[in-house]
Amino acid sequence: MITRRQSLGLLGGAAAALALPGPHSAQAATSEFRIGWQKNGVLALAKRTGVLEQRLAPRGIAVTWSEFTSGPPLLEALGAGSLDFGPTGDVPPLFAQAAGRNLLYVGTYRGPSSGSAIVVHKDSPIATLADLKGRKLAFKRGSSAHNFTVKALRKAGLAVADVEALDLAPPDAAAAFKTGSIDAWAIWDPYFAVVEADPQTRVLATAEGIVDSWSFYFANGDFTVANPDVITDVIDELQKTGIDAQAHLGETIVALSEITGVPREVTRTVLTRKGADLGKVGTLTDEALTYQQALADEFHGLGILPKPLTIADIVWRPKAN
Repeated sequence: MITRRQSLGLLGGAAAALALPGPHSAQAATSEFRIGWQKNGVLALAKRTGVLEQRLAPRGIAVTWSEFTSGPPLLEALGAGSLDFGPTGDVPPLFAQAAGRNLLYVGTYRGPSSGSAIVVHKDSPIATLADLKGRKLAFKRGSSAHNFTVKALRKAGLAVADVEALDLAPPDAAAAFKTGSIDAWAIWDPYFAVVEADPQTRVLATAEGIVDSWSFYFANGDFTVANPDVITDVIDELQKTGIDAQAHLGETIVALSEITGVPREVTRTVLTRKGADLGKVGTLTDEALTYQQALADEFHGLGILPKPLTIADIVWRPKAN
């Protein structure tokens, strides 16, 4: 059983690490690479092993890390130039692009749809998605949970206006769910895995069959223009890390648990969900961009985004060798 203390340890706090630059053998336009990360995935593993520090050291580049609990604040920092690189789900970049943030799509990762869900209390009278009507449903506005919520409610013949939607970041939503001040919570892994392990929680629906799970790597626009080879190296190293991690899943569970502070059994749940594959990291694909453009069009049509977007306007691709 996951204790309340363990849950709060996951859902709060921040972590940072600093690596000193190595010898110069290929000088880049920067001496520092600032990464924003969240408590999951390949980037967390790369943080633990130091592979990015090792890859960038010959360029004379040090790596610094800042932790975030969700994509929207990470992209805000990225667009403002406080970060150079970071991951996010599908919805946060739409709001960032609409706000004119200085950032670019530089990579992608496809995760399992089973890693997102709407949860309710074990004894809740809510038995179907349709039963959410009029209920307090928490999700982080502008996050991937926002997209999932829209589509899950639509499947039940509802709209977001039919529920009492509460914009809560994961730590705040976790506390509210624990005290019973909200009826339901739309959330992603590893937060979903933590609350799912609580015997007082019931999974109402996962995102399987409702929405695909695309995540993206972003970089600051100015940094990318000045340092394209750095971005290429980083995406390549993350792909290698993901493939190796998937091939040695037992070791990966231990490693990821250590770096994130998420209990091993919770981490095991995250990494063994149906469709999970840490090796699905790479540069942008047409499939991912088609999905993202359709999502942008949908959110504009629903009035969630203030203006139409052309995703291709902020896509970066490495030059062919």
